Amino acid sequence: MAVPVQEQSVRLDSWLWAARVYKTRTLATTACRAGHVRLNGERAKAAQAVRPGDEVRARISGFDRVLKVTGLSTKRGSASAAAEYFTDLTPPPPPRETIAAVPVRDRGAGRPTKRERREIDRLTGRLDTPHDRDDDL
Repeated sequence: MAVPVQEQSVRLDSWLWAARVYKTRTLATTACRAGHVRLNGERAKAAQAVRPGDEVRARISGFDRVLKVTGLSTKRGSASAAAEYFTDLTPPPPPRETIAAVPVRDRGAGRPTKRERREIDRLTGRLDTPHDRDDDL
C-alpha cells in the first residue's frame, strides 16, 4: 500500500523493511547503525528521510544492493507490491570462474609435506620464483 500523497518521505529503516530489503525493521535499523546502508552516497541513519528518486545502497551478506526509490510505503505488503517501490540497479555478480577455489585439506591430515605445500602454493598462485619449482621431485 503506497503512502498518501501528503507524505513525501518516510523513514529509511521503515522503507527498507516495507520494500523487503531486510526481513525485519530491527535488522534494517541495525544495518543503518553499522554503516551498511548509504543514501545518495552518504552513510545513512535509520530515521533519515527517503524520497522518490533517492539511491539506496544496502550491504546484505557481503554484497551491495543498489536500489533507486520509485515509491514510498511504511506498510509491508506482498513481494509483488514491494517490487513497485524500487528499481534494482545492482550490477550482476562476477562469473563463477573468476572466483578462485580454496584448497581444502581433510581434518586431521596433519601438516602438509613439502610437495603438498608446493602444490598448494601453485594452486593459489604464490609460486613466483624459478627456484621454487619441483622439477626434481
